[in-house]
Amino acid sequence: MLHKIPMMKVQNCSTISAFGGINFVFKYLEEGNLNDLFNKSFPRLANQSVYSWKDIIYSILSIYLCGGDCIEDLQLHLKTHFQKNPFVNLPSSDTVLKRLKELSEESNQCFTKRGIVEHSYNRNSKLEALNIALLEKLGAFSKEEITLDYDNTILFTEKSDSKMTYKRNPGYQPGVCTLNEEQVLYIENRNGNSDAKSFQTDTLERIFALLKSKGIRKADHFRADAASYQFDVINLLKEEVNNFYIGCRNSYIEKYYTQISQWESVTDTANETIEVGELTINPFQQQTRRNKIASQEYRLIVKRKPNNDGQLNIFTKDHYQYRAILTNNKQWSAVEIARFYNHRGNMEKQFDILKNDFGWNCMPFSKLSQNTVFLYITAICRNLYHYIIRYFSEKTNSLKPNFRVKKFLFRFIIMPAKWIKRSRHNYLNVYGKLRFST
Repeated sequence: MLHKIPMMKVQNCSTISAFGGINFVFKYLEEGNLNDLFNKSFPRLANQSVYSWKDIIYSILSIYLCGGDCIEDLQLHLKTHFQKNPFVNLPSSDTVLKRLKELSEESNQCFTKRGIVEHSYNRNSKLEALNIALLEKLGAFSKEEITLDYDNTILFTEKSDSKMTYKRNPGYQPGVCTLNEEQVLYIENRNGNSDAKSFQTDTLERIFALLKSKGIRKADHFRADAASYQFDVINLLKEEVNNFYIGCRNSYIEKYYTQISQWESVTDTANETIEVGELTINPFQQQTRRNKIASQEYRLIVKRKPNNDGQLNIFTKDHYQYRAILTNNKQWSAVEIARFYNHRGNMEKQFDILKNDFGWNCMPFSKLSQNTVFLYITAICRNLYHYIIRYFSEKTNSLKPNFRVKKFLFRFIIMPAKWIKRSRHNYLNVYGKLRFST
């Protein structure tokens, strides 16, 4: 028996948008009165300007919340879905790129003490101030404790000024500081040939100076990987933060491992059994003598677990893999510090979100300074998304506050809707069933 194909009748309507859920996002943002913040932070526009700064930010946010991955998607795919939208006047991709270029600031060049290779880095004072002001407005600094994480990531790209990274592909290597494992606090774009260790003290000094200038209180905790295990960095952190936790390079401190006599067995986040021990050390003794300053004691928290092949280590004379953390925290136990430092791995999750959900893998410009603007604007969109998904997850059971953009798109943004005007008022007709309270 032949299967009968159902008859289909197509009724075209160019004003129906497939992304009706984005209107509820815009309404939520409008209630936060962000337009005044944008106008205050960005350069003043001409009176005859068709598009406001709010239009630019909302348009870029719309790209990623509606499933796009590059600025060109505005013109290619989204333009027809935002006709007659009362919240945003959607500009062309060329207009957005032109506006972003106007925000760029000159890059800086520098050399290491013994190097001859030129290093380039770029920061953006306007966007730094805007991001801090936005986070303050959203209450990000109101938590009982402030935790900062710092790390660098590689953005592989073949731009006109990108340099070769240590992974033998051209790209950039920005330094990023996050706040409370949730928001992007600071970005300093670097070229690919600038490794994470070089000039890190200068970068951290700029971060702390920015926070002080905005009246932000001293951070309670600061975490970073082994690239921060430097004499100058440790001296800076002991003055600028209450507690720091820095990963150590084994080649520098493995001589201390055999001095630990007591180990405590615990289960880590991967449900593996590891052992944690500690001792007190005086690191960087040569540098302290050279700079004629008093040496200081710090706690060295050491984690170990058996290696897979059972082969003995030539230095420790055992078959363990070791990882160590240098800290000035004297209140917490060694296990508490080890578990707290493990949360620094959330930085990799943030980089994954920024690269795959908010366009960091598709930078639009050919210059380091202009791409810094793009990184900051998309990071601001990511910070906004953190509060968007948290707000709407409280309104509907189909969302959770830890959902990535893709789930939010399928479960909330994709909602056929049409704007109609009646009695001088705009109404949103939603073709479906709303499963949340507006």
